[in-house]
Amino acid sequence: MIQCKRLYDEASQEDGYRILVDRLWPRGMKKEALLYDEWCKTLTPSNDLRKAFHSETIDFASFSQAYRQELARHQEEGLRIARLADKQTVTLLYGAKDRQQNHALVLADWLRQL
Repeated sequence: MIQCKRLYDEASQEDGYRILVDRLWPRGMKKEALLYDEWCKTLTPSNDLRKAFHSETIDFASFSQAYRQELARHQEEGLRIARLADKQTVTLLYGAKDRQQNHALVLADWLRQL
């Protein structure tokens, strides 16, 4: 099972294997304060794409499409995480304030389709 969770929310046993999926370290979070098992920068949006979305140069639909194209180049890493999710719960941790439109949701959907 793959789920998403804002990294500022409290960690729980139900989170299982926790993967930070932000390219940059989250603001205001001390490294020793964040409970995570790995930081996967490989599957994060490129800097250009991330900046375009955050500056509202592109909308979420365009961002999602472009991000999926980037993810397609990292199929092997995606399969590794998808296989892990077949054995245990995997929680993708993200820092975005918007819980409805963020890269972790796109990533989770892509991983579930592998």
